[in-house]
Amino acid sequence: MNQPINSTSEKIPVVILCGGRGTRLKEETEWRPKPMVKIGDRPILWHIMKLYASWGFTDFILCLGYKGEMIKDYFLNYDLKQCDIRLDLGSKRVEKLSEGHQEDNWTISLIDTGQDTATGGRLKIASKYIKQDMFLFTYGDGVANVDIGKLVKYHRQKQKWATVTAVRPSSRYGELAIADGIAEAFSEKPQTNEGWINGGFFVLNRKVFDLIDDEQTNWENEPLQRLAQMGQLATYQHDGFWQCMDTYREMEILNELWERDRAPWRRWE
Repeated sequence: MNQPINSTSEKIPVVILCGGRGTRLKEETEWRPKPMVKIGDRPILWHIMKLYASWGFTDFILCLGYKGEMIKDYFLNYDLKQCDIRLDLGSKRVEKLSEGHQEDNWTISLIDTGQDTATGGRLKIASKYIKQDMFLFTYGDGVANVDIGKLVKYHRQKQKWATVTAVRPSSRYGELAIADGIAEAFSEKPQTNEGWINGGFFVLNRKVFDLIDDEQTNWENEPLQRLAQMGQLATYQHDGFWQCMDTYREMEILNELWERDRAPWRRWE
């Protein structure tokens, strides 16, 4: 197994979009946010965070919106849920009786970015909590076996404002035209069954904040299109596993992989 690459001195943060309504998965999202829909017995958000943590990236910024209080409650009570505890009902004092998890080194900023804010707007709101020149950015509804270490190194080599992980799934979201590792054009939801698409798992520099006009700016529209036009959007082409959770069937696929112990994104013990 490859070793984590994120040094404690560097602390590159991971920004995760967790605020959408997930209307195409309404069987689950009518009563919980999509990042809290489970694969096995853990939310898909946990799986995404575990992937990044396995590479040493444990400083998370979660952009909350729809039913964001459920994500707050999950992490506020995380320690108690994973451990055996003794509770003194009179004083409400809680004593942890066992070591219940391996996430003690995670730091999580839970940021309310609004109920109806667009994806770019959520990133813009969270920008005040991002102090580094470089950070990682992804969606809260997709898993992959992306080599995050190689992705970060690739971004540094290309020296562009942004790097997007390009994937080849069966469905279409945002198609990328690529030449020599640089995006020449970006088109959201094209009517084609060929080409590379936006798989998330971005590496970004702070300069991208200047391309987000307001809270209703979709990251997938003008910002990515302008980055491509400017020659500032590098593409890391990932031929391995990638799967989002947009529909009930996709949720079933991910759960089947997990239950059969064949989840390609799992690289932690």
